[in-house]
Amino acid sequence: MKTYTEEVGNKLNTLLEKTYDAEKGYKKAAENVENTSLKNFFNRKAQERYDFGHELKNEIKAFGQEIDKGGSVTGTAHRAWMDVKAFLSIDNAESMLEEAIRGEKAAINEYQDVLSETSLPSSTSTILTKQKNTIENELTTIKHLEDLN
Repeated sequence: MKTYTEEVGNKLNTLLEKTYDAEKGYKKAAENVENTSLKNFFNRKAQERYDFGHELKNEIKAFGQEIDKGGSVTGTAHRAWMDVKAFLSIDNAESMLEEAIRGEKAAINEYQDVLSETSLPSSTSTILTKQKNTIENELTTIKHLEDLN
């Protein structure tokens, strides 16, 4: 049977893995767009996810748990799909924004799943709520950018 701290650590490691995936995905999106504003936006989002990852790592360490390294197979496949879409798409920027919207919506759901754990420590809940709120706010920005394209 797993201890409480192992359960929390596993949930945070799953979010950390998704955060690594998002960071790499945003870097890939920045490589695949020509528009300087979008390139800067995607690079900023990659940095944001990098920062999220460090917050999550610190929280995992606080529970004395091991930190998983790297990203998921799903994330690797998603980035490969972004490359294919960029290659085949006439409107590269719109495709990358659509993928960003899809990814952000999935991230919000993943955060919400972990936050629904009623017995999360307050420090964990605070970090996850702040990160989820940032993602939700940025989703509006991404949708706005998509409307401008």
